Amino acid sequence: MASPQSIYAAENPAAILIRVDPSGKGDYRKIQDAIDAVPSNNKEVVFILVKPGIYKEKIVVPADRPFITISGSKANGTIITWDDSGNIFESPTFSVLASDFVARYLTIQNTHGAGAKAVALRVSRDRVAFFGCRILSYQDTLLDDTGRHYYSGCYIEGAVDFICGNAASLFERCHLHSLSEGDAAITAQRRESPSEDTGFTFLGCKVTGVKTALLGRAWGPYSRVVFALTYMSNVILPQGWDYWGDSSKQSSVFYREYKCYGPGANTKKRVEWSQELTGIEAQPFLTKNMIGGKSWIRSTPTRFKKASTAISNNSTRHA
Repeated sequence: MASPQSIYAAENPAAILIRVDPSGKGDYRKIQDAIDAVPSNNKEVVFILVKPGIYKEKIVVPADRPFITISGSKANGTIITWDDSGNIFESPTFSVLASDFVARYLTIQNTHGAGAKAVALRVSRDRVAFFGCRILSYQDTLLDDTGRHYYSGCYIEGAVDFICGNAASLFERCHLHSLSEGDAAITAQRRESPSEDTGFTFLGCKVTGVKTALLGRAWGPYSRVVFALTYMSNVILPQGWDYWGDSSKQSSVFYREYKCYGPGANTKKRVEWSQELTGIEAQPFLTKNMIGGKSWIRSTPTRFKKASTAISNNSTRHA
């Protein structure tokens, strides 16, 4: 398989275009069919353009299908929806198991509602990015499982641990909306040891909600979450953080805030084992360097080429 460096070193290479249209005017009617048409151990950028519509599909991007982009035109008009619950690795509406994946302008939702773990999106490989997506469920909405990930301009909604996992992720200009009615946590980061370079950073984000919520609770003993330059509405409880029933985690978690603002950002009553970062301490969390993003976050293709007959029978050039 080609190394990611060879893909990114090319000057925005022409992408293979596959069109999904539920009316039958594209190459495929279902998103999963378009993904399955990509060759195993794919080495080229594949751009799957999804026409507006409601897609009732449970989607998996397999591990042997790297370099795929799936793009709608408006997130609120391109909706991927399913209703499943139970195991966090089996319930997701959308599972990304391939590296070098990009999603743009999609709504990904699990409509199961309260009462069980019901993942909307599972991300379990390295170098994965989401732009302008809406990710919706109630409990464990986003299983940000493993790898380096980038979320830009996304809306993420849920009530209980709705951003969870042990990835190394940067959330930039995202809107987090809590459905919690009490003290449920927005994040549950699972870093297991100090040697793991994982954690969630929220940079320039917005936090709102229906009632009250915590910023995070410690799924792993070395749980690491940073909120920087983020607006917090009065949804955030004054204590801010929770050690999840194990007081020994107080000495090992890394919960930090930096120049956040809004009524929920007052740190005077925060738990004593969370801290505010100084300007120097904050620097590593204020750029994409923390996820090595400059080397792998790729720009949107501007040139397209026909899919081979192996991928599509009727694809036409689309600029």
